[in-house]
Amino acid sequence: MSDIKFNVSVRDVQGKGASRRLRREGKVPGILYGGDKAPLNISIPENELMKVLDNEAFYSHVIELNIGEEKERAILKDLQRHPYKPTVLHADFLRVVKGHKITVNVPLHFVNEDKCDAIKNQGGKAAHLLNEVEVEVLPSQLPDYIEVDMADLKMEQILHLSDIKLPEGCTLVELAKGEGHDLPVVAIHKPKGSDAAAEESEGGEDAAE
Repeated sequence: MSDIKFNVSVRDVQGKGASRRLRREGKVPGILYGGDKAPLNISIPENELMKVLDNEAFYSHVIELNIGEEKERAILKDLQRHPYKPTVLHADFLRVVKGHKITVNVPLHFVNEDKCDAIKNQGGKAAHLLNEVEVEVLPSQLPDYIEVDMADLKMEQILHLSDIKLPEGCTLVELAKGEGHDLPVVAIHKPKGSDAAAEESEGGEDAAE
């Protein structure tokens, strides 16, 4: 069962003017589509939506939409924000059908960075190159997040998508595209100027001799 739920209404009138009126009434226009049903134009209470914008789960979990007496399960596919105001202009939701796989972005959680010797004892710096990955998975197996273990990373090592241990049932969409799509996820680099400082130190010792 989804922890995030919205009480939404069906909207019959469309267009920019109708959308502006909805937003003045404290509602956000949206659409629900997918599965074997026709697309449905909906409106979501803005206050309910604003409460979850900072919730990581909103962007990667199955959401429950209560439409009158009916309940629909869906995932967020697109969120259109105002370019400079803290408001949402439109939301797109994709229906979740039992037994059918979905593609969804799942956040990455980097763990054991404090146990990485290259960082802890050698002064290395971690560069996080991705913060989420797109996976194909059954709704029942959708993970909250995917862990990236950094404990054994070495200095100047790069960890790629193919190195991530995936939860059961998940496949990475990017890797399925073939060669050249094994993207870097995280890397450990030497601190800037460390080599130059070492060379200067060695040069000073040689001059002293």
